Amino acid sequence: MANNIHILIVDDDDRIRTLLKDYLSSKNYIVSSAENAVEAKKKIEYLKYDIIILDVMMPGQDGYELTKEIKKKLKVPIILLTAKGEVENRIKGLELGADDYVGKPFEPKELLLRIKNIIKNKNEIDLKKIHYIGNTKVDLNKMSLELNDKETKINVSEKKVLVEMLSNPGKTYSREEIGKISGITQERSIDVMVTRLRQKIEINPRNPKYLQTIRGSGYVLWIE
Repeated sequence: MANNIHILIVDDDDRIRTLLKDYLSSKNYIVSSAENAVEAKKKIEYLKYDIIILDVMMPGQDGYELTKEIKKKLKVPIILLTAKGEVENRIKGLELGADDYVGKPFEPKELLLRIKNIIKNKNEIDLKKIHYIGNTKVDLNKMSLELNDKETKINVSEKKVLVEMLSNPGKTYSREEIGKISGITQERSIDVMVTRLRQKIEINPRNPKYLQTIRGSGYVLWIE
């Protein structure tokens, strides 16, 4: 999960920035850092981040003000780091749009759990909602796909794979990963399942636009 997650750490304490960068990098996250709000805003302008870890007490623009400013422009999740234990200060951060907070001092492992929870909640899709892959209507609740007024059913294994891929469009899944998700063990059977899904999703299954093969890596789902 962590491979493509880019985290920005904003803290004026060089020791904390280094500690968190080393720890999260060791867990396979992509990590950038900034020592104040000015530097953070420059980085946010040019790069897309999946999560921002933001210290509240910084010289210049503090974490509360920066949270408010970021949330007006972006939907990126923010975790606040605060040395203040008062409930009122934590509530203030949440009211300004922060997604979670961790009080200093803290264990890096605690922050990691908060990050994982945010990613999980961010990626979960509503099974009752209608989704679209190009022109294909996907009803996961009824386990059906509809393309050009033709409805086809999907089985449990196909549903599990679609739920995972719809939650992470653009992510490449190896055959091994798809096998674990679907409960199918044989590589040949995995390929057959993907081919079957293409026939239900793609206008031209032999030249797929959405469910594509990444040679040597696996499969990826693109949605519009």
